[in-house]
Amino acid sequence: MSSSYRSRIQEFNLALSESKIDLKTLRELCFGGIPFEGGLRSLCWKILLNYLPLEQALWDSFLKKQRELYAQFLKEMIIQPGIAKANLGLSREDVTLEDHPLNPNPDSRWNTYFKDNEVLLQIDKDVRRLYPDMAFFQRPTEYPCRLILDPQNEYETLRKRVEQTTLKAQTVAKNRSGVTNVSSPAKTQSSYPSNEYEVLPNGCEAHWEVVERILFIYAKLNPGIAYVQGMNEIVGPIYYTFATDPNNEWKEHAEADTFFCFTNLMSENRDNFIKSLDDSQCGITSKMESVYSTLKEKDMELYLRLQEQNIKPQYFTFRWLTLLLSQEFLLPDVIRIWDSLFSDQDRFNFLLLVCCAMLVLIRDEILVGDFTVNMRLLQDYPISDVHAILTKAKELQDSS
Repeated sequence: MSSSYRSRIQEFNLALSESKIDLKTLRELCFGGIPFEGGLRSLCWKILLNYLPLEQALWDSFLKKQRELYAQFLKEMIIQPGIAKANLGLSREDVTLEDHPLNPNPDSRWNTYFKDNEVLLQIDKDVRRLYPDMAFFQRPTEYPCRLILDPQNEYETLRKRVEQTTLKAQTVAKNRSGVTNVSSPAKTQSSYPSNEYEVLPNGCEAHWEVVERILFIYAKLNPGIAYVQGMNEIVGPIYYTFATDPNNEWKEHAEADTFFCFTNLMSENRDNFIKSLDDSQCGITSKMESVYSTLKEKDMELYLRLQEQNIKPQYFTFRWLTLLLSQEFLLPDVIRIWDSLFSDQDRFNFLLLVCCAMLVLIRDEILVGDFTVNMRLLQDYPISDVHAILTKAKELQDSS
């Protein structure tokens, strides 16, 4: 470890030792990249995503309250409707007299259960293939959720629910347009070989199962948006960062902390996932057009070339913007980009500048390439040096 890197770690430790965190100082430090050592990144992200309060004296009581709240969400939402919970002090009741699986009433708990299963199947399909090049998400977590896995209680795991659901014979693909594809059982079987994912023994759960639970709880608490494909790509890097924290006290609560940080981030980003808002001022179409209007201001020649070839921003910036570039780079590079993104006070404006910087850095290739070559460049971005991209984005920001 170089002396300059050691001194950078000391700067972070100093900033984080203040009784009241100076957010401006912390943001400036984080913008240049956060060291992993000592759990610094995990802690900084919790502050930058407006989860932890700035007053350190409040942290213990705040975290205790939030983690208890998340446990309550688990109790209320990952259950089979119609089963009263013995450990909540309620006697088991036979609800089939009033409510049953064939009850057509939209308020029926069974009706809700079956609708939730559609959402759960889409989440399950997406989280199983989260970062397939990395073993991490397939590995068992050191801290499985005892509340869910304890055989003494009444809660079922989402894994069992997926296995048992009557919808298992079909794969329901839900994207931003809603349910778009229901494939046949034969296709489903061929696309998911039985040996593709090793089933962990009872009492264990893989990291992807924890991510699945986070997304399911989010969908239940936010029925207006529920779950849309791509949210898994946003929650993944946050959970990975928290679940690899070298500090076990933080790592143990990675699930609850990830849920609240993801919720805060989605509160700023959710409009991108709501199709009915696409063409509104706050929708994704406006943001995609902003990339081109910014490019026009910064590099007119490049902008005109893209216009001339009729390469519309939605052909490539849709994925860049909605998924915060998580699909364009390897996970360590995504995390480094997010250090800067989260630390910028106007993080989504900075994201537009990062997208512009990505275009400017391949301007020479775009200016000589034809439509096909350029589309390939933009849909499979060739530069992996995120430091160069962030440096260029900062230059564009400073020249505004």
